[in-house]
Amino acid sequence: MKNAESKHRILILGASGFLGNAIYKELCPYFKTHGTYRTSNRHFEKNHQFYQYDFEEDDIYEILDIVRPTIIISALRGEFSKQVILHLHLAEYVFSKKIKIIFLSSANVFDAYSKFPSYEDDKTLSNSIYGHFKIKIENMLLRLPKKQVAILRLPMVFGSQSPRVMEILENIKQQEPIEVFPNLVMNVTNADKFTQQVHYIINRSKYGVFHLGSTDLVHHDDFIKEIIIELTDKKPIYKRVYTTNEERYLAVLTKTNKLPKHLQIVSNDILEDLKIN
Repeated sequence: MKNAESKHRILILGASGFLGNAIYKELCPYFKTHGTYRTSNRHFEKNHQFYQYDFEEDDIYEILDIVRPTIIISALRGEFSKQVILHLHLAEYVFSKKIKIIFLSSANVFDAYSKFPSYEDDKTLSNSIYGHFKIKIENMLLRLPKKQVAILRLPMVFGSQSPRVMEILENIKQQEPIEVFPNLVMNVTNADKFTQQVHYIINRSKYGVFHLGSTDLVHHDDFIKEIIIELTDKKPIYKRVYTTNEERYLAVLTKTNKLPKHLQIVSNDILEDLKIN
């Protein structure tokens, strides 16, 4: 299996971030996997597969020339306008080299639709700056030849080391209120399942738009409370935030690009995972 897989050279942009690093750890035993990190870090500096790169300052072509990737995974965070320019350059590179790009997008590309969950072929529409920026890059990449693009739309990501869970724990420790949205209906995921899904998409040369959230829906406030029960015995302080009087959906469900059963996740799997970890 390994020999068949190792034909790919993968470059993960943003491999020092939570999801980027989780993808790196999942893929590096199987592929020639390289990553970028932004701020000086001894751990990454010692790893010769990693390159220091600040997309707001540096030229990406230098790293592309060294790595010569067959797949680029974009998991960057940072200034939106500079990311748009970078992805313009990446789209040109991907097109000219006939390689593939995998872009981590968000359920926020649908945040203007609040009445229903969203599916892969639904038209994107956002009221938020973040959602707008993700749509801009999605549209740019979707102009490339079909087989060269995979867009992975993610809901909220939880898990033992996730920034969201870390923030919840810190708030409890500092006795700060934890914001919950009682009317928000969403689906969820964690890094473990997500990275397995990325691995499968690469292995099977899948392309198109993927919605990588749980197959079931949860209310934000209920789910956060269940997470806290798994994490600690301490009593949290909640701040209930009502953005609307009606239920509001921010959920990405699958209709056309379904993954195999073993790669699907339900919200309870995330809670079970937290219990173990």
